[in-house]
Amino acid sequence: MKILAIDAATEACSAALYLDGDITHEFQLAPREHTQLILPMIDRLLKAGDVTVADLDALAYARGPGAFTGVRIAAGVIQGLSYANDLPVVPVSTLAAIAVGMHQQQGYEHVLAAIDARMGEVYWAGYEISSGAVTALTDEVVGKIENLPEVVKKDWAGAGTGWAEYKDQLQQKYQVADNRIDAQALPSAEHIVRIAADDIRHGKQMTAHQAQPVYLRDNVAKKKQNQ
Repeated sequence: MKILAIDAATEACSAALYLDGDITHEFQLAPREHTQLILPMIDRLLKAGDVTVADLDALAYARGPGAFTGVRIAAGVIQGLSYANDLPVVPVSTLAAIAVGMHQQQGYEHVLAAIDARMGEVYWAGYEISSGAVTALTDEVVGKIENLPEVVKKDWAGAGTGWAEYKDQLQQKYQVADNRIDAQALPSAEHIVRIAADDIRHGKQMTAHQAQPVYLRDNVAKKKQNQ
C-alpha cells in the first residue's frame, strides 16, 4: 500500500509517504508558510521514494480541527491531486493524530488531545490507542474548559497546545498528572498516514468531493465563505 499524507492545520507543516509499511516524512514549524512549503515537501518525498502520485493507492490529509486557512490548504492540495489522478482520499482528525503521536512517543493508551482554539477555547477529544488502532472515546468539540464534556475515569494523558494554554484548568477538570502531559505536541503527517493506512484496511476512504474540512466552529466557516 502506498499513501501520501499532508498536514497544515497548526503552526506545523508536514508531509509523509507510506510505502508498504515504511514511512518517510518531513516536518517543519513554519507559521504562515504552509503554501510555500507543502508542495516542495511532497515532491522531495516522492522523488526519494521513487514514486509518482499516479503510483499511489490513496491520499490522506489533516481535515481539522485547526487553523481555518491551514485546514483549507491541506484539503485543497489533496483534492487537486485526487481529481487529477483518480485517487481515493482519507481525511484524518488532527486531534487523533496528536493522540497517536503521544502513544508512539510515550506509550500512553488513553489521550485527551487539546489544541488551543483562541478566544478562550480549545479543540478537544479523547482517544484510546491499542494494537495500532485509534478509537475516539468522545466527540470532537470546541469550547471553553468549563463546558468540555466529562470523561470516564482512566489513566489519561494530555497532549497538544491546549494543555500549554489551559494546563491548570484542564488538570483540575481531568486529573492528569504533570508527567503525563506533552503541551508542545502537534499533529504530524507521520501519524496521519499511520491512521490512514488502518482506515483504508477498514474501507474508510472516500472520493475527493466527499472529503471536506472540519472546522467545528461553523460560524467561522460560514463567515469566511460569505466574504
